[in-house]
Amino acid sequence: MRIKQSAILLIMIVFGLGSCTENDAVDTQYPEISMDFAEAFPSQCALVKRGEDFIFRARFSDNFQLGSFSLDIHHNFDHHTHSTEVNDCDMMPTKTPVNPFLLIESHAIPAGKTTYEAELSISVPEDIDPGDYHFLVKLTDHEGWQSLKGISLQIQ
Repeated sequence: MRIKQSAILLIMIVFGLGSCTENDAVDTQYPEISMDFAEAFPSQCALVKRGEDFIFRARFSDNFQLGSFSLDIHHNFDHHTHSTEVNDCDMMPTKTPVNPFLLIESHAIPAGKTTYEAELSISVPEDIDPGDYHFLVKLTDHEGWQSLKGISLQIQ
């Protein structure tokens, strides 16, 4: 039985190696998230208002093919950090959440795209706790490489 399993494994390896050529490209690069253009939003330390909508805008790129992006907005009332930005924001005092805003969404990017401009309306409920929040953008390419952009914002 062991010989049969070894033979099957050897055949799989040989066929697997035989299907690769020197011209086959391998994706070893992380996709890129750009939020440094004029229409991008939110930016580090942005202010948004309860009961209003805002438009999330970012540009995504990859050397082969994009896959999907996800957004995560959660409270930062305890002043933990995920920020990928170098400048800090003025923060409110720490507090215990009562009714914090939480948004976690995932969005597919159309197949075959190497660049994509995301534009998505986000509604901020009126009855949520105001304060410091994190806005995380996670971008995954078709091969599974991921990039993360974390910014701080304040909901008033």
